[in-house]
Amino acid sequence: MKRKQYMEELTAKTVAELNEDLTAAKKELFNLRFQNATNQLDNTGRIKEVKKNIARIQTVLSYKVD
Repeated sequence: MKRKQYMEELTAKTVAELNEDLTAAKKELFNLRFQNATNQLDNTGRIKEVKKNIARIQTVLSYKVD
């Protein structure tokens, strides 16, 4: 998904939906790190992508909460 489209989708979501997305992204990051540690991860670039998505979600959340 393109970054601009993803940001537009995030800004359209409610705070509760963003919190759910944040929890899901953190779980995915944990699983990816675990797979990487056990040499089961093929696409290591996905870790970087998920980290950036977490930061984007947190940024949108900070705007919505304030």
